[in-house]
Amino acid sequence: MEDIVLEIKNLSKSFAKNRVLDGINLAVEKGHVLGLMGENGAGKSTMMKCLFGIYAKDEGQILLSGAPIDFKNPKEALENGVAMVHQELNQCLDRTVLDNLFLGRYPKKMGVVDEGKMERTANALFASLKMNVDPHTVMRTISVSQRQMVEIAKAVSYDSKIIVLDEPTSSLTEREVKKLFSIVNELKAKGVSFVYISHKMDEIFEICDDVAVLRDGKMISCKPVQDTNMNELVAAMVGRSLDKRFPDVDNEPGEDYLEVKNLYTKFEPILEDVSFKVKKGEIFGLYGLVGAGRSELLESLFGIRTVASGDVFVNGKRMRFNSSKDAMDHNFALVTEERKLNGMFGKGTIEFNTCITNLPAYKSNGILSNTKMYDAAEREIKQMRTKCVSSQELITALSGGNQQKVIIGKWMERRPDVFLLDEPTRGIDVGAKYEIYQLIIKMAKEGKTIIVVSSEMPEILGITNRIAVMSNHRLAGVVNTKETNQEELLRLSAKYL
Repeated sequence: MEDIVLEIKNLSKSFAKNRVLDGINLAVEKGHVLGLMGENGAGKSTMMKCLFGIYAKDEGQILLSGAPIDFKNPKEALENGVAMVHQELNQCLDRTVLDNLFLGRYPKKMGVVDEGKMERTANALFASLKMNVDPHTVMRTISVSQRQMVEIAKAVSYDSKIIVLDEPTSSLTEREVKKLFSIVNELKAKGVSFVYISHKMDEIFEICDDVAVLRDGKMISCKPVQDTNMNELVAAMVGRSLDKRFPDVDNEPGEDYLEVKNLYTKFEPILEDVSFKVKKGEIFGLYGLVGAGRSELLESLFGIRTVASGDVFVNGKRMRFNSSKDAMDHNFALVTEERKLNGMFGKGTIEFNTCITNLPAYKSNGILSNTKMYDAAEREIKQMRTKCVSSQELITALSGGNQQKVIIGKWMERRPDVFLLDEPTRGIDVGAKYEIYQLIIKMAKEGKTIIVVSSEMPEILGITNRIAVMSNHRLAGVVNTKETNQEELLRLSAKYL
């Protein structure tokens, strides 16, 4: 058919004895957005990597505009109009926006890089996408959300026929999400097609024309968005019906346990006069726009960010952590927002990443015990329901959501009293999210003090007892979850803008 841009026929892929893709059939129409959903480990990323030339397929055929393709590498895919924006950004952070846009394809004039042409092309590109970006800015100095928008612009610059967006809104504010959707709709009108990988149901119904669901490497369903609903998609993804999106938050917070008093940080971005109390056994949410200071607050509590003034009290005792080791020694744990950057050791196994924060516990007669480390890894794989071949598998071989489960599991091994969670369900499927929500509530019922950062409004309202709202690096207010609503949280998040 002429209007089919991408067609995948009977695609299969195995790693050792693990069959990751099993006879996949899929078609993407010209000017359409196909939503691709599935639990972590369902095979979504593997399928896209086969398309993009990162993995070699075992069986099947991929057709682009009716012609068979078999890309050997991503460069070949890009040059033929297939682009992919990965959830975990791989950029040269110490180079400029301009360098990142043209890396590997610098325009030349008489054998010399034509910087004038680069700048003209970049400015025209950003103008066409209505993006306000200085092409001479060093990537490291801009926010994750801006870096993601630059990556999307780069994909557009290849005159792509089809663009794969992998969790593109995971680091974007609501305003930026609307901006992204307007860009997608403009490109759709020009005949560009998209594969939109996301776990966010609301986005699937807002931006996609069709939706496909993978489960355990098999295509379960593929139909127009208008012909399905949220419950049907969840059932297709997890193989069962989830009666409700969030479990009952039935923990009973006790007395005050953690107090932050007049906290100021030393270096930019500076937190100003932050004060609040968290109870023992409480799930305390932190909400705010991206860049409001939520992550900086957790880093300050964990000893990563230097505190200029103010006090932190734990169970009535004044604390001043000068390093993350100090915080860990006092039973604090932190799950960071960017797992690839600072949450895991990419060259290590699941076992290594599970045990690395708690090595003294695995010693026998002063020597690390392989048996104890193996048992710890297996214990957390079982508890977190991590999909993997074995604990000796490299953590980078796992899907993003399963990597997150390993990271949470490593801290569970330490049995922390204060658990700081920065976007713990980012990039995680609906079934795994529910399991993590249950785990958070279970820890709270065991008396753990939990602070959760989330950009997802339904999530922050669905799993917390109280919510603190940050606005422009200041605390705008603290509200009881049962007595608040989305409008109040948005109003507080804009208080100091």
